[in-house]
Amino acid sequence: MQKSFISIWFFIGTLLLLYGLIILTASIVEAVAPSPQHHIVLGQMHFGIYWGVLLIIIGLIYFIGFRPWKKKL
Repeated sequence: MQKSFISIWFFIGTLLLLYGLIILTASIVEAVAPSPQHHIVLGQMHFGIYWGVLLIIIGLIYFIGFRPWKKKL
């Protein structure tokens, strides 16, 4: 019987993907309805959106690359 192990990189990719989705969602909400009470220097650049997209891309690379259900050669 062959044991199958799940790589730690699959879980890291999952976490990066989830964090990216959370950051992207929060940043889009903040971009659509900015808080008038808090003025953020360079807030018009919306770095959270870029950061969220970057985490999603990196997370997808690890999630797909180390998925446990892929076919073995």
